[in-house]
Amino acid sequence: MSLGIVFKGPEGVVLAADSRVTLTGQIPGENVLIPATYDNATKLLHVSGQDYAGAVTYGLGALGQRQPRTAHSFIPEFESELRGKKRLPVNEFAERLSGFFMQQWNANMPKDHSGPDMVFLVGGYDEGAAYGRVFEFHIPGNPAPHEWHAGEGEFGIVWGGQREFVDRVLTGFDDSLPELAKKFLSLTDEQRDKLREHLRKELGVRIPYAFLPLQDCVDLAIFMVRTTMAIQSWWVGIRGVGGAIDVATITRTDGFRPVQQKTIMPERR
Repeated sequence: MSLGIVFKGPEGVVLAADSRVTLTGQIPGENVLIPATYDNATKLLHVSGQDYAGAVTYGLGALGQRQPRTAHSFIPEFESELRGKKRLPVNEFAERLSGFFMQQWNANMPKDHSGPDMVFLVGGYDEGAAYGRVFEFHIPGNPAPHEWHAGEGEFGIVWGGQREFVDRVLTGFDDSLPELAKKFLSLTDEQRDKLREHLRKELGVRIPYAFLPLQDCVDLAIFMVRTTMAIQSWWVGIRGVGGAIDVATITRTDGFRPVQQKTIMPERR
């Protein structure tokens, strides 16, 4: 579950994620599954020594069955692997992060795993580059990093996890709609895909991403996570987005900078 967002804007890259982890347990002796949520997970990832790249993660919350570990808990090992390395290009950082987590998956997960992938969105700046770069990869399903908004002058927002409400706000429709229309109207795959592109063109909210100041990019990313949390507080379903919203920016001059990030707190009185 969860919701992860990376925004490539003209002044920098924004990374945002919620803090909720959802587990599903079965009541002993009954065929009933009960979801349980915990709101203090860290899904915004920063690697010491690589100050011009960062990542958010969503999907599978932990690797391993007997000794489950979150993606965040593996970062010290990844830092050790990169110790002494100079600043990596964003694509190489994404490739190394993907390779590291593929190793962890192969060492800790059963071969018959049928659940969701652990997904990563990586953002950052290459040395000397005017604009940032954004990559996505899935462990183990699609470990080769795919670049978003790679063309000259292309900017925009990438999101994943419990994405249906962000889909509806930004694109004008839930991404499941074209498939539902295909079945209901007996469309071909080609017609379904044309319908999807037509709906995006006609219904997508008109935001001039190429002109947004960094603060507006931060505000929009937070708004999308907060809106999902708010709507889920009323709906009947898995409320998989919650807790604090962690946000960071990456710019060509300042590198990775937390904007808002939860901390370990004493007892609340």
